[in-house]
Amino acid sequence: MERKVVLFFQKWKTDLIRKPLVVYGPKQIGKTFTVLEFGKKEYKNVVYFNSSNNHKLIEIFKKDKAIDKLIVNLSLLSGETILENDTLLVFDNVDDIEIIKGLKLFGSSNSPYHIIAITSRRQNLNEFKGVELQFKGMTGMDFEEFLWARDEKQLSNLIRESFEKKKTCPFHKVALDLFYEYLFTGGLPEVVNAFINGYSDEQIVAIKEKVIDSYIKEIALNPVLIDISRGIEVLKSIPSQLQKENKKFQYGLMGYGKRAKEYDTTIQYLVNNQLVCRSYKIRQIRSPLSSCRETDSFKLYLVDEGILFSMLHLNRKNFLSSDDIKETLFENHIAKTLMEANYSLYYYQSGGKAEVNFVVQNRKGEVIPIEITIRAMSKAKSLSVLMKRYTVNNAYRVTENNFSTKKGVRYIPIYAVFCLNDNLI
Repeated sequence: MERKVVLFFQKWKTDLIRKPLVVYGPKQIGKTFTVLEFGKKEYKNVVYFNSSNNHKLIEIFKKDKAIDKLIVNLSLLSGETILENDTLLVFDNVDDIEIIKGLKLFGSSNSPYHIIAITSRRQNLNEFKGVELQFKGMTGMDFEEFLWARDEKQLSNLIRESFEKKKTCPFHKVALDLFYEYLFTGGLPEVVNAFINGYSDEQIVAIKEKVIDSYIKEIALNPVLIDISRGIEVLKSIPSQLQKENKKFQYGLMGYGKRAKEYDTTIQYLVNNQLVCRSYKIRQIRSPLSSCRETDSFKLYLVDEGILFSMLHLNRKNFLSSDDIKETLFENHIAKTLMEANYSLYYYQSGGKAEVNFVVQNRKGEVIPIEITIRAMSKAKSLSVLMKRYTVNNAYRVTENNFSTKKGVRYIPIYAVFCLNDNLI
């Protein structure tokens, strides 16, 4: 499956000041597969090490502090020849600081060896950080990558063209139907591949259940999380939190007497490790938006729509028949997509119930509100209220309808949210 991150890998390979690259992201999103496929296409050979509980590997990095000696012993351990500039060294499941210290040696000099390390625990980056390493986050497949996997690259190009030229998409209904399929599958490569290969809905749900179990296991086995049960509790509560009219995260929904201070560390752990994404409430607009956030009022979203689809116990029929369910999935999709583009997430709520689903700030400092308007629901007014109160140059409404512009607001179909990135908004 074609992944956008490969373009980054290709630039990294030819970089004159290339350093060992640490690729991080949640489990099951295709990190290892994508890196190995890149290595097979771009290098004469790939030498792979699974770092998990690999005591021999850890001992090598503890003992050897010279690059030449490290290469000799890594070659002996793997039984492979390691070539300068033509071998990709891959260290998977990196969790040990001794291995990172060793890899930093390659980044402290103009080394001819190409190295990619992979980790699913983003919290490790605080320990791994240093000028000797490069870092690249990776997420599940976005809708555009889903279209590529479906051999619909021409359609994805048409969507981008419609967004950039502010014109209607000629295949709007086709794109919308495919997006509904994406909400069912989500962006996990194994699930998308099963869907494309004709697996039954029951088989696909079973795969997603396995992924949910792997996330729970990730929480349960993490050595730094003191209260494991609370981490699992928060993760499992998110679907019901998002089904409420007021989607603000409420501790009481997990049981009587639950208090914020008991869960702060746990929620921060889930956010740090990209198991959930968080959007803070703001009541006013000023730059930077982070100065407006209310730290005790926030929403939590899952990082995969297909997982949310299954945790809501939906099937494709009852999903399409409910505007409330569609709005929930649309909102989660937008949150995840903006998070993947490295936006900090906020939602605006003034007095009463007026709410704009998302407010982000791009690298130019521009504040951009994004509101969801489901076709059959009452006309949204919150965005208009915000625009009257504050000076806003760009604003978006996300709908099920085709592209259009009305009263200075750009209406974009839900399937085009992947177009919202720093280069465009």
